Amino acid sequence: MTDSTNGRRGGAPERHRGAVTLRRESIPPSTADEKLLDSHHRREWKTKDAWRALRILSEFVEGFDTLADLPPAVSVFGSARSHPDSPECEMAAALGAALAEAGYAVITGGGPGVMEAANRGATEAGGMSVGLGIELPFEQGLNDWVDIGIDFRYFFVRKTMFVKYAQAFVVLPGGYGTLDELFEAITLVQTKKVTRFPVILMGTAYWSPMIDWLKGTLLADGKIDDGDLELIQLTDDVDEAVQIIVDADAALAEAQGNR
Repeated sequence: MTDSTNGRRGGAPERHRGAVTLRRESIPPSTADEKLLDSHHRREWKTKDAWRALRILSEFVEGFDTLADLPPAVSVFGSARSHPDSPECEMAAALGAALAEAGYAVITGGGPGVMEAANRGATEAGGMSVGLGIELPFEQGLNDWVDIGIDFRYFFVRKTMFVKYAQAFVVLPGGYGTLDELFEAITLVQTKKVTRFPVILMGTAYWSPMIDWLKGTLLADGKIDDGDLELIQLTDDVDEAVQIIVDADAALAEAQGNR
């Protein structure tokens, strides 16, 4: 969802809801996800949820149709709140460029901060830059470096697109949304719901305390095992991150060729 005022007469707030643009008093107080998940209006479930199912289906169709012809891609996650001159944004821009040079499209949430930096790096290096936006009451719209952009109403549809069209996840410093994407990716790989692919954390100073907690608490208490920790790779080196992805692709192609 988009609440931005750039480049519009009077600075009117604006929200994108799928193909629809809403401004000023037309902006509703809640999002489509909020309405779908609200358990306080049970009386509407039989009358409205059936129509919502068609809307959800249409979002899947739009995403599948738009992204089906993407080249191999990598999903990059990180904070929308990071300043352009922050270390993580500089790293994201370098990563986007390196991925583009290696032949990968870059997929982000399409917002500002780390996402914009990764999109910019990919675009400036001549690669394909994709932004998958979401209807939120407090976030800006798709950044200017996105070549292909889709605005989604529903988080779970958007999440499907991040996974379906990615050969790897690279996660830079971020907040709740970034952590959500990170742990969902790890869970999908751990439970073999997706073909095993790299999940790379970039920003060792930022992520090391979390890794220590995983080892000292979850692993020590038997909630995960050593193999689960190996699903995560940690680095500050852009070239190393890209090489991990390239090597994983080559190993997967070899394994599939031997079947």
